[in-house]
Amino acid sequence: MQYDTDVFIVGTGPTGLTAALALATYGVETQVITRYPWLSNTPRAHITNQRAMEVFRDLGVEQDILRHGSDWHLMGDTLFTTSLAGPEIARIRAWGTGEDEHGNYVKASPCPMADVPQPQLEAVLLRHAAGRGAHVRFSTEYLGHEQDSDGVTVRVLDRVTGVESEVRCRYLIGADGARSQIAEDIGLAYEGASGRATTAYVQFRADLRTHVEHRPSILYWILTKTAGHGEIGMGLLRAVHPWDEWIIGWGVDPSLGQPDFSEASLVERIRTVVGDESLEPEILHTSTWQVNDSYAIEYQSGRVFCGGDAVHRHPPSGGLGSNTSVQDAYNLAWKLVYVLKGWAAPGLLESYSEERVPVGRQVVRRANQSRIDFGPLRSAIYGSTVGDLNEVLARLQDTSAKGAVVRDALAPALKLKNYEFNAHGVEHNQRYTSRAIVAETGDPEGWPEDPELVAQPASRSGAKFPHAWLVGADGRRISTLDLAGGGAMTLVTGLSGTAWETAVGRLGLAFLRTAVIDSPGKADLYRTWQRLRDGDEAGALLIRPDGYVAWRQKCAVRDPEDAERQLRAALGQVLGRGSDWLTPIPNTLEDIDTPSARERIRSTSTITRR
Repeated sequence: MQYDTDVFIVGTGPTGLTAALALATYGVETQVITRYPWLSNTPRAHITNQRAMEVFRDLGVEQDILRHGSDWHLMGDTLFTTSLAGPEIARIRAWGTGEDEHGNYVKASPCPMADVPQPQLEAVLLRHAAGRGAHVRFSTEYLGHEQDSDGVTVRVLDRVTGVESEVRCRYLIGADGARSQIAEDIGLAYEGASGRATTAYVQFRADLRTHVEHRPSILYWILTKTAGHGEIGMGLLRAVHPWDEWIIGWGVDPSLGQPDFSEASLVERIRTVVGDESLEPEILHTSTWQVNDSYAIEYQSGRVFCGGDAVHRHPPSGGLGSNTSVQDAYNLAWKLVYVLKGWAAPGLLESYSEERVPVGRQVVRRANQSRIDFGPLRSAIYGSTVGDLNEVLARLQDTSAKGAVVRDALAPALKLKNYEFNAHGVEHNQRYTSRAIVAETGDPEGWPEDPELVAQPASRSGAKFPHAWLVGADGRRISTLDLAGGGAMTLVTGLSGTAWETAVGRLGLAFLRTAVIDSPGKADLYRTWQRLRDGDEAGALLIRPDGYVAWRQKCAVRDPEDAERQLRAALGQVLGRGSDWLTPIPNTLEDIDTPSARERIRSTSTITRR
């Protein structure tokens, strides 16, 4: 059977390009198309959280991405104010920048948060994916597909020449956005609703540094008479590039038709929100978008997979969209690699939906709830009716008992908004239950703190491999996360876990390696890992290529034969090959986990832009 490529990807957003980058890095032939002549032309997604940055770290592009974004310390406070130049009403220390939160953030990950507009993020991913061998074609439209037991035949249209053609691939990924044609073609079912609300966005240029440089933030919520329709009831100023490129957003009533996007109207609105009647903004782009509240209950049909906005459709509240999309792609990519290379049975691919559907459901619900949670804050500020801002400010400055009641009402309302602006647990506490995880026995996991707010690392099966700082041979710190990944399965044990090292050597699998903590170059000098491992030093954790714990043995194992038996059984279950599978496995992993391999430029890579 002839194939044009192993994996064919439709869409060059964060999902499609992350998948392309991962697959190309792991040595899989990949083609990517988009119907558009270039990448995103508006800075839609922007918040890049720690978990997504960990993915980029493993794929060798973290530092490149950080160069194109706003630094972490510029992301918060989040302000609630009458205008940029006017009196403030409240602030929230957002995105882990506050004294109460920052320590939890830096304990959870070696990676920072950053604010990276989507066009810049996509450009980095595209350059590295193509540099590693992915073939990317612009102005090429997906028309349809047919799949059979051996592969998928995809029909595409060259939108410049008008020529239709077919591409034969082993697997197809639909990363074609919230109006996904591929999701419709494979009949994905959704729960929830679409079109809950409508928002207008206007991108503009104006130098506002005198208003914001002393109180940096990426989100400024503005209370004005024209703040907007809907459940938020506030206007938004979002910093795209500090401090001269911005987006203004407000809720609109779709029953009244399109909002007034005339230049005169927009200039007046921007001036009101900024509080500067002399401002001369440069209007760059206008758009409206719908607030959706829906998620797919399955991400796969046979050899066709969907990810990103195609399967979880929600507002940008909490910055969860592109980050979740990146993780969809990262989860799927290694599984495709292992099946394509013959290391895993095709059944491994079924775990993609099993693991990511619950995450998609959670982020859709969380993002929509974050909009609803503006209600108590709005009520605390305005009272029972939306009145004149002068009245609002007068109530907040009232020295009587009535004023104290108004001010006291702000604290719990602001605390509730932490679920949007400091939802650290949402990104780090995702737990997988699937055929690719060997389930824990014993008591279920407990959550001593709020699992949506506070990251609570665990070494148990189904959890993300915890971060702890180790010390390398040169005295520099290295993260435990850097011991895993690179496309390989990693067995993590301690210095006394020699039986596991022997077992890995006996199995002789190209994709399996050992990381021995406290061996030279991996010293647990802080003893942080000793606490996080939650088991004997001579136990073991099996870490998947996506950084999740697939299986653990908490007890000490000293007998190499016992260690090999246990490891063989765990790998057999995770990879869907059964407990009696033999060790000869086709192909090799190559040296894809080395920096030189990650940065290699293949002569066969292409970008076709018409």
